[in-house]
Amino acid sequence: MSDFMLMEPSNQSFQELFSNGVKYTVPRFQRDYAWEQEQWEDLWVDIESLEEEHYHYMGYIVLQKKGEHEFEIIDGQQRLVTLSLIVLAAMAKLQNLINQGIEKTENQERVRVLTDRLIGYKNLVTMNIRSKLYLNRNNNYFYQKICSNLAPLNPVGITASNQLLKQAFEFFSKPMSHLSGSEIGDLIENLSSRLVFTKIVVRDILNAYKLFETLNARGVQLSIPDLLKNYLFSVITSNDDVSDEEVNELDEDWLNLLTQLKENNFSDFIRYQHNIQKYEKRNLFISLKHLANTPQSASQYLKSLTEYAPIYASLLNPYDEWWKTKNNANRKISHYLQGLKLFAIKQPFPVLMVACQNFSPEEFLKTLKYLYILSIRYNVVCKLSPNELDKNYNQIAVKIFNGEYTRASHIKNSEEFRRLYPDDKVFRNAFEFYKIPSRRESKKIRFLLTEIEKSFGRELNYLDTSLEHVCPYNPDQNWYEYFGEGINSIIDRLGNMVLLEKDELKRADFNTKRKAYSKTAFRLAKKVAEYDSWELSTLNHYQNWLAEQAVKTWRVD
Repeated sequence: MSDFMLMEPSNQSFQELFSNGVKYTVPRFQRDYAWEQEQWEDLWVDIESLEEEHYHYMGYIVLQKKGEHEFEIIDGQQRLVTLSLIVLAAMAKLQNLINQGIEKTENQERVRVLTDRLIGYKNLVTMNIRSKLYLNRNNNYFYQKICSNLAPLNPVGITASNQLLKQAFEFFSKPMSHLSGSEIGDLIENLSSRLVFTKIVVRDILNAYKLFETLNARGVQLSIPDLLKNYLFSVITSNDDVSDEEVNELDEDWLNLLTQLKENNFSDFIRYQHNIQKYEKRNLFISLKHLANTPQSASQYLKSLTEYAPIYASLLNPYDEWWKTKNNANRKISHYLQGLKLFAIKQPFPVLMVACQNFSPEEFLKTLKYLYILSIRYNVVCKLSPNELDKNYNQIAVKIFNGEYTRASHIKNSEEFRRLYPDDKVFRNAFEFYKIPSRRESKKIRFLLTEIEKSFGRELNYLDTSLEHVCPYNPDQNWYEYFGEGINSIIDRLGNMVLLEKDELKRADFNTKRKAYSKTAFRLAKKVAEYDSWELSTLNHYQNWLAEQAVKTWRVD
């Protein structure tokens, strides 16, 4: 990770972070203060446990250096602001003791030391505090008043995020209400010296983005939406010709975008939306900086994000209300999307996003069908390279975006699609010995077998079926006579499973199962009932037949 950073990461306590005259600024357009009672309670539990712990780890703080002792907070705003509010609540309690004449000299010294160490310094002209921590455009004035007055303002029409600042201050004030001055001093001494962060200073916003992608891939969740928003809004307002009203409108657009996507889906959405317009292997954020490097291009890019976000969100949800607007195509769209979701397939999304935006509903449905079939062949059964998939899908998406492909047939007949599409022989060979862990993946197996059942003309929902193992999942000794020691290798073969209305046969012998299979309405079970015995040769024969049906079921002519 050192390539991303200005210096090696270091572990620092809360007090060390605020020593040596540092100043921290929350970027103007970073999201507002957002922690609520659940997070406050968790933090207070951590603080109370410091008596038993030598220290408590608070995670990463990611900063960008702006001057000798000046930093922008890229990630860590919520934790630093909340801890500062705890210190301010403690100082307010000390001031209350001073006003009552309790240990006046000692408590005045405690307030002075806490101010200098953790909060800031007092301006001798205005007598207001110049704090070490500056918040964003929506929260800073309110926060600075708490620093100076040791109490939150009570204005009419207070914003939601400033209301949270006020409530946080009041929340942390309550458990200190009965403490003495020395007890408060002990609490803040423990908090400031034993809460430890990993401090990372990045070179610039590009390296911050690289770091976020790296850490997020390792399960350390840092906020890429915040990072991108800060960059875009800074570019849009760089000429100082955007009014506060316009910025507020942009803020609302961004909040709506995040609400639609949820943070976990944001990074994928950004990548897919970018690859609709331009497919590049180089770092995504470098490309975005070229795509949105002027106020006009950044505004256009933000507008494009807001246009594609509802499409992406609906692709993730097969039963989204939006699909009901697609007339008679609704049920089929939901079905194909359900298949993609079940197998966690998102690579076709760039094509589907731009096709949904540019094609008629009928042409979009055909496109979705072709990509669903390709996905079953390529991803699910043949398990081929995802890298080839991404490259060719994104080339198709760019051609739709540029108007080169205007119908589903253009995609189906394209060189990119033909490169990806496994031919019948390859697909049949892969399907003939296809197996899937049936204990964990029962829904997937029922879906696949239901699709084949439906190819015989029967309307059926996979959720209304039960999965039956011909040779039972936990076979008794009689079944070992048919398969011997190799029995465990055939349990999860797709050819060893059929669908039934109810799974009541369990570990019955094959003759008993045959009779039940012959009476069911399920075509695949009836086919198995045609065999006199169930052993490796008959299973292979049946799965070979099943593979032929699969070729017909998932086929783009």
